[in-house]
Amino acid sequence: MTPPALNFPPETLLRAQDVRVAFFDVDGVLTDGGLYFGPDGEALKRFSSLDGHGLKLLRRAGIEPAVVTGRDSAALRNRLQALGVQHVRYGTEDKRPAAEAILHALGLDWSQAAAMGDDWPDLPVLRRCAFAVAPPSAHAEVRACVHHITQAAAGYGAAREFCDLLLVASGRYASLLAEASA
Repeated sequence: MTPPALNFPPETLLRAQDVRVAFFDVDGVLTDGGLYFGPDGEALKRFSSLDGHGLKLLRRAGIEPAVVTGRDSAALRNRLQALGVQHVRYGTEDKRPAAEAILHALGLDWSQAAAMGDDWPDLPVLRRCAFAVAPPSAHAEVRACVHHITQAAAGYGAAREFCDLLLVASGRYASLLAEASA
């Protein structure tokens, strides 16, 4: 089998190697950040299938994906349920206590956590995690405090890039790729 095509800096992988939970914001991370509304006022979301598969791969590697978001919608609930994401906090603007509750439920601490966010409400979580990531469209204050900025855009593979980085750091990427290629 050919070696994996992905390559991340060693210092980035070292920082991420002990991660056991990955927190994700939704708007501007799992979506492109646009807010779409249907004719009856219902929220519509566009999700990347690449990102979704990345969240599934995290679970297979023993890294728990978790979502802490300021919004709530049927579309979001349906997508996260379809992906099997079990640890979710909807409609919370104060994200740190929500993330701490998930950490407590999993028996983990901030040194075992990674997060991906794009705006000020994400800063309290990003600043506490062992490893923090943002998409390139994130607010300047967020980009200034993270350890990695993805090449892919939010809603177009940025979350998958984050997932892949965590999988490489955990040592599980190559074996998962081999299983998929068999």
